[in-house]
Amino acid sequence: MNRQSDRRQPLFPILACLLTLIVTAQAFADNPITDARGRALTLPDRVERIICSGPGSLRLATYLGVQDRVVAVDDIEVRQKRFDARPYALAVPAYKTRPVFGEFRGYDDPEKILGLGVQPQVIFKTYAATGHDPVELQNKTGIPVVILDYGDLSRHRDQFYTALRIMARALDVPDRAEAVIDFFNREIKSLAERTANLAHPKTCFVGGIAFKGPHGYASTEPFYPPFALVNAENIASRGLPEHSQLRHSVFSKETLLTSDPQVLFLDLSTLQMGKGQGGLFELRTDPVFQALTAVEKGEVYALLPYNWYTGNYGSILANAWYIGKVLYPEQFQDIDPAARADEIYTALLGAPVFNQMNAMFRNMAFSRVDLTQ
Repeated sequence: MNRQSDRRQPLFPILACLLTLIVTAQAFADNPITDARGRALTLPDRVERIICSGPGSLRLATYLGVQDRVVAVDDIEVRQKRFDARPYALAVPAYKTRPVFGEFRGYDDPEKILGLGVQPQVIFKTYAATGHDPVELQNKTGIPVVILDYGDLSRHRDQFYTALRIMARALDVPDRAEAVIDFFNREIKSLAERTANLAHPKTCFVGGIAFKGPHGYASTEPFYPPFALVNAENIASRGLPEHSQLRHSVFSKETLLTSDPQVLFLDLSTLQMGKGQGGLFELRTDPVFQALTAVEKGEVYALLPYNWYTGNYGSILANAWYIGKVLYPEQFQDIDPAARADEIYTALLGAPVFNQMNAMFRNMAFSRVDLTQ
């Protein structure tokens, strides 16, 4: 009996050692992932160092609360500019102190990436068709490049949510991705419920929208996202098929005068054009715009720029709440748009940045535009 026990005892430390090896191997196992192009990638199990390439990529990382893992940024993040309508950059000023790995809009520099003092383990890349080819970038650096489809809040919302989930899985923060997605779904549902079944929706138009730089008042979007979220009747979308891919257009001033929308909105990104030009100047001086009923009645309201290094999803929601308040005050009588904006930014970015951003745009956001100056 004792001899049998003695023969079996050596197995116990061997089994314990094998179990330890298995657990250790699992802890350091590679993390398989599929990106937006369907590329199967193998990432380190623990990703603690990243860079984000392309418009909106760093915004997604900030939504997921992983800003401390960002070891370098593209050059737009370190520029000192008078105007900045990127809430994520305002919420995380530390981005301005990070090393630069390349130019904005995805024009990455493999040599700079390889020369970083702290090497990224993963590169996340949006708008992969622009800038440095992601496959070539991966081959040159030896660092996995995860392609993300930035999506939008309307017809491509699923792509946006998928981008969050892919990034979150790579960084092991899936619960945060689901919390962000739930937040957007609740906001969108609430806006839709408040504006459902309106007997007489007001006609409106938004001008001065940025598109790869600032523009005048005729610059618009036929499917402007904040209008869609509150079921507003955008006169710029009239006659266009429902599934039109037209994102930006320069609207005819004559058509605008003929349509004569009840309410006008001004995207404050147009202020970048400076004195004597831009949408605000045109509304004050152009005879065609001056003839609009909304201008005559003072029904012109200012909105936060939303299309700034692609769409700022938080600002889309904030603008939608303000537009709802302007168009349908009874349905939004309990809403303070500025306070609501900060609730949105805090939920997504961890900081209230409305006042800071608004100050850059003459504190005009979410107010009636003075056209008498």
